[in-house]
Amino acid sequence: MEQAMPVYILSGFLGSGKTTLLQRLLDHWKAQGLKPAVVMNELGEVNLDGLLVGQSVPMAEMLGGCICCSIRGDLSTELATLIKKESPDVVVIEATGAANPLEIVDAVTEISLYQLVELKGLITVVDAAHLIELYRSQQGSTYRLMQEQIRCASVLILNKTDRVTPQEAEEITVILRKWNAYAEILPAVRCDLEPEALLEGMGGIHAEACFQADEEMQAAHAGEASEAGAEVHGSHDHVMAYTHYFTRPVNSEEFEQFVKELPRDVYRAKGIVTFSDTSSRFLFQYAYREADFMKITPQGDVPDVAVFIGEHFSSRELRTRLLQLEKRILARPAVVKRSL
Repeated sequence: MEQAMPVYILSGFLGSGKTTLLQRLLDHWKAQGLKPAVVMNELGEVNLDGLLVGQSVPMAEMLGGCICCSIRGDLSTELATLIKKESPDVVVIEATGAANPLEIVDAVTEISLYQLVELKGLITVVDAAHLIELYRSQQGSTYRLMQEQIRCASVLILNKTDRVTPQEAEEITVILRKWNAYAEILPAVRCDLEPEALLEGMGGIHAEACFQADEEMQAAHAGEASEAGAEVHGSHDHVMAYTHYFTRPVNSEEFEQFVKELPRDVYRAKGIVTFSDTSSRFLFQYAYREADFMKITPQGDVPDVAVFIGEHFSSRELRTRLLQLEKRILARPAVVKRSL
């Protein structure tokens, strides 16, 4: 009998470290001589994380929306087409950090009705510092969404443990165990753990906990909406994305300052930027007040672009500031190249 295609779902809130883990898993499978493939979802219009995966890995991109709502119906088609066209040995679905994992589980199990696939498990990456901050406030849609991603997990990677104290790490472990009694909890820094042990220790999807979490989320949203007199939509309508395309290079120091001053409502930002005072293009990543810049040489025609993801921030204000950065370059004489 033909063997079922193993499928893994990679979940976790914005900036938790999912793409870092994805890269480790892909390297692990390739080292074993296997051919992995990826379905990658982004809220923005450009798949920047896909640039980090590399040309050698077959990928289906689902942009401009979230798998579990506006483009959920396409997931079955994308996955079926990817498997038929590329014949991979294993598939990973990396969902946007705003995704409701139960809906993705539903979509994958629906595919199994007509395609030989096996959902092996759901890996949730948890940002330790961000979780404890949200737990202490215990409010908002972001808090409930993270709770749901944790409840549905087959395995929990408690990432960025270097950013919390040992006492806080213990507190977080208690929280995780309260929300998910089944999943193994693996502490990590930069998701640096042994992929084989992670995959072998996975205990499948705990549907009952998932459905319970979903019912609680829907009830909470219904309560919020009725209080505000609003219509009830999906579990993450509060999350928004703004995509900005650059028309020219910007000054590196001014751009770094702009990133440092991003509103607190912007949780995640990433993009590709050409600086007027350096000789390389850079991929920048921003999550919870910290930014990272990496020199890259993109393959193909990749535009200079930035994507900002968060709650209720002003995209007009961000656009105005970015356009000002671009205009200042026109008014400035040539500058010495800076080494980053």
